Amino acid sequence: MSHYDGFYSQLTAMGLPDWATELKPLVESRLARDAHGKMPVWQAALAALPELDVDDIDLSSGVRIGDVTSISQVERDTAADQLQHFHPWRKGPYQLLGIELDTEWRSDWKWNRVLPHIQPLDGRTVLDVGGGNGYHGWRMLGAGAKLVIGIDPTRVFAMQYLVMQRYIQSQQHYVLPIGIEELPENLQCFDTVFSMGVLYHRRSPLDHLYELRACLRSGGELVLETLVIEGGLGEVLMPEARYAKMRNVWFIPSVETMCLWLQRCGFKAVKCVDQTVTSLEEQRATEWMYFESLADFLDSDDRTKTIEGHPSPLRATFVAKAP
Repeated sequence: MSHYDGFYSQLTAMGLPDWATELKPLVESRLARDAHGKMPVWQAALAALPELDVDDIDLSSGVRIGDVTSISQVERDTAADQLQHFHPWRKGPYQLLGIELDTEWRSDWKWNRVLPHIQPLDGRTVLDVGGGNGYHGWRMLGAGAKLVIGIDPTRVFAMQYLVMQRYIQSQQHYVLPIGIEELPENLQCFDTVFSMGVLYHRRSPLDHLYELRACLRSGGELVLETLVIEGGLGEVLMPEARYAKMRNVWFIPSVETMCLWLQRCGFKAVKCVDQTVTSLEEQRATEWMYFESLADFLDSDDRTKTIEGHPSPLRATFVAKAP
């Protein structure tokens, strides 16, 4: 029995049986043994993790699953070795059976910045676009969401989600290995849609905003976090080549320009609720993500600039209503 079988039943109950029918073979193919060169290793590592029921789970103040008393030190060391097979761990941190997964991003810091400015999630159906391994989705569940659907096409992130789901065993949070372009058109069924750290990776940011709007019910809330630049209305940075060593950065707008984009795409009550410079403490290499990170992406002599000479990462969060 697939972990996602209960989810397909929920989609049918929501009046989306056609999506459930289309989604099942797609998800199965994306997570099949031959779907990725590392899939056999990931599946073996997942199966090798301890089998146990965990009652002590905290999703409100963090993502904590059990503690040091859940398993023996020998079992913990073995589990930590298995978890390293899922490298890189980018979003977190997680506390799993007494193991501290110190991820590249302190995603809890972003969540703490966002949460005070959004509509309460109690009882809401939520879509988390580009949600990675589901860290923020777990926090959304801890904040009272009724159902959270995360989407991200990166296979290892779906497998990291399944690691946590092995112990949390929630029927209210799912991470699907798909992109937003693979959603049915005009779903219009979500109370809240999150798009955090996605917009600047899209070749057409306005098309992305229309895609997000099509997922929301009338009056639903969009929560969008993206890179921005300092500047006035109409100002946008389009890197000539890379931005902070990333090839896939297309458009970084000013706050005023981002607000205009949202308004032109039909959103109402548009507000920028936070602006924060990404610090070397919030994004960094760790033993759980030992590739290059922010320190390697910035000019070593001037941390206010990227290695290419662009303004260093400034992130802003926007909230808006669907018409």
